[in-house]
Amino acid sequence: MVSLPRDVHKWLQSLDLSFPVRNPRRDLSNGFLIAEICSWYYPDDINMHSYNNGNSLESKLGNWFLLQNLFKIHCLDVPVELIDSTIHCRPDGAELLVQYLYTKLTNRKIRRLELEHDIDFTDHSYQMRLPLHARSTASTSVKTNLKITEFSTEPNIITCQQKAQEVINRRIEHRQKERYEDPVRYNVKPTIGQLSVRNVSM
Repeated sequence: MVSLPRDVHKWLQSLDLSFPVRNPRRDLSNGFLIAEICSWYYPDDINMHSYNNGNSLESKLGNWFLLQNLFKIHCLDVPVELIDSTIHCRPDGAELLVQYLYTKLTNRKIRRLELEHDIDFTDHSYQMRLPLHARSTASTSVKTNLKITEFSTEPNIITCQQKAQEVINRRIEHRQKERYEDPVRYNVKPTIGQLSVRNVSM
């Protein structure tokens, strides 16, 4: 789980926002506070009356549409993965987004912000910390890692099926790795090839 660094907390407090960011995943998902943050740096390009501080999916999409246009104008290059994960309240999405904006808007660096690698907004890291018997099944993983709002914003049923299949494939890969690392627990029998003695010719 990603937490906001102290410098980012102090930065948010200094901006005198409409309400404090206590839970980034909840407070930033509709984009209203993100618009307020950006208004401090681009006051001529943001009219806060155009943004709705509601929690409906329609409000979120409307706000983020305006914000994405702003990002393009000022070449902020905010990764789409960060925006989508923030809208759908995925773990670590909003936290990484606000840190990314901090680095872009203030020209300061954060040592712990690493977006060069693939961004994973699933609960994989949490699941890996659990004992084997407590980890989610494939069906539970789909329910946990796919939000209902994603199906509303992406009505194409094939795309939704692909997202669900990706979650299932990732779960299968993890299970295969567990079986390989602990064959005794899963009662995995060695193959004939593994049992046979191989003579290395000199």
